[in-house]
Amino acid sequence: MKRIGLDKPWKRPGRAGYARNRTKAFLRPPITVYEMPSDVRKDEDLSARMRDGVTLRLNLYRPAGTDEPLPVLLSAHPYGKDAIPTKKRGRWSLNPQFRIMNQPAPLRISDQTSWEAPDPVWWAQHGYAVINLDTRGGGHSEGRGNLFSDQEADDIAEVIAWAGEQPWSNGRVGMLGVSYLALSQYKVAALNPPALKAICPWEGFTDAYRDFFTSGGVVENGFARIWLFLSSRVARLDTNLAAERRRHPLRDEWWEAITPDLSRITVPILVCTSFSDTNLHSVGSMRAFQQVASVHRHASTHRGPKWATFYDDPAREQQRAFFDLHLREKPAAQLPRLRLEIRDRRDLVVEVRDEQEWPIARTRWRDLYLGADGALSETEPLAGAVTFDLKHNAAAFDYRFSEDTELSGPMTLRLRMRTTGAKDPRIFVGVEKRCHDTPVPFEGSYGYGRDIVAQGRLRLALRELDAGLSRPHQPEHTFRTLQPIRDAEEVEVLIALSPSATLFHAGEILRLMVAGRYLQPRNPLFGHFPTHYEPSRPGKATIVWAPGAPSSLEIPVIPRTMA
Repeated sequence: MKRIGLDKPWKRPGRAGYARNRTKAFLRPPITVYEMPSDVRKDEDLSARMRDGVTLRLNLYRPAGTDEPLPVLLSAHPYGKDAIPTKKRGRWSLNPQFRIMNQPAPLRISDQTSWEAPDPVWWAQHGYAVINLDTRGGGHSEGRGNLFSDQEADDIAEVIAWAGEQPWSNGRVGMLGVSYLALSQYKVAALNPPALKAICPWEGFTDAYRDFFTSGGVVENGFARIWLFLSSRVARLDTNLAAERRRHPLRDEWWEAITPDLSRITVPILVCTSFSDTNLHSVGSMRAFQQVASVHRHASTHRGPKWATFYDDPAREQQRAFFDLHLREKPAAQLPRLRLEIRDRRDLVVEVRDEQEWPIARTRWRDLYLGADGALSETEPLAGAVTFDLKHNAAAFDYRFSEDTELSGPMTLRLRMRTTGAKDPRIFVGVEKRCHDTPVPFEGSYGYGRDIVAQGRLRLALRELDAGLSRPHQPEHTFRTLQPIRDAEEVEVLIALSPSATLFHAGEILRLMVAGRYLQPRNPLFGHFPTHYEPSRPGKATIVWAPGAPSSLEIPVIPRTMA
């Protein structure tokens, strides 16, 4: 068995150079800000009164000098619509999250662009009325808010109805935004307000427990802690989410209440299902594409930088074609059902093509069996076992490709294992691409540029499968019932890995890693800051296999098209 020490960060080539670039981006993020020109009109702090008497406030942007009714784009969030770049002593002051999260590529926004909102100047110049809404309790809006709540969705639905009736509106409203500005769209879309004609959640999780706060049943206390703190500072909230998540360690009715019912969404949707946000939005975004009831549903995948991609012209042109069709009713080129981007490494896209579904129907699912001496093989091995330290080591298994092979889809790891000396163990798994015995880097969550191909995790006491939610090749767990694992008790577990689309060349290696803590270092200069998952306590884990009872990794092989 191969073992990788986890007590020190991996000594990858280029680590020092990456740290220098990370420091440079922190000190001076590569963001260009331009001033709103005179051809855009801004109306500040317009009021929309809710049924219960609370007034919400919004900023409205439109092309100047026109009274023509316009299609409307709405973004709604608690972060403060007026928290926009400001110029001080000749330099632009930016949202601090542009520094907390690494910015590996340049981007350009107007001085009216709030955090993760569409650039209202760009959209106004393309003939849209743009609303940036302070949700209840946020910014200049009255009341006290509740994030992820039905009340928030009802409020946004009322604002949509208000916007649809204004003289500057053509009565057709869409929603657009990243992260919270994406996930705030799902619940309101499930209400089907008449004026809402299209939504574009550009990377937004759909299940707060499964996708972010407690992925795999393992508590995330890195970015989650930062986000909860910042949210409580910028908005007046009734619910203390940090306290509530501690009171609800299992996925009970409280979590269910803040989860949108995707099956009720029928409005046209374009969802960005990036592969570069696996610690936050990737899994949930793809779930939205798979589960909404919309006839007109589209997904756009990428593995580039999160914010640079959203504000770049190719992504905005996708968004504009979608909204032109559904908000202007303007004929447009047919959007692909699924735009799939396949990468060789972080900075190399090898193909972009159209697909119809996810997982891809023509996938040839292949089992790779864990075996002795760190081997992954297409044939079942003889009986065997490997043991590793949950705190300090990872078990590693390698498979060398004999020909160029595309892996696009979800992966699933089936493990037969037992633990000793570990109370309530957690298991972390990852798939890495290696070339010339060197890890190949990919873009990851929070701007991390040294990520692996795919990852997953599971608290073993929450291994119970959810038969109703699980799909072929995509297992889901209930996270409702504790099944403590006893010392030396052998159990079989399924661990779902994040979706990906990667080309492996002949001779390159797929490495599977299994550990008792997160596989990446946390160092803010060269590690995956601010990610942090609660690790296993000290102990040993043993992976076992035998003929007819294997431990195996299922991979999604896409047949190559012959010229």
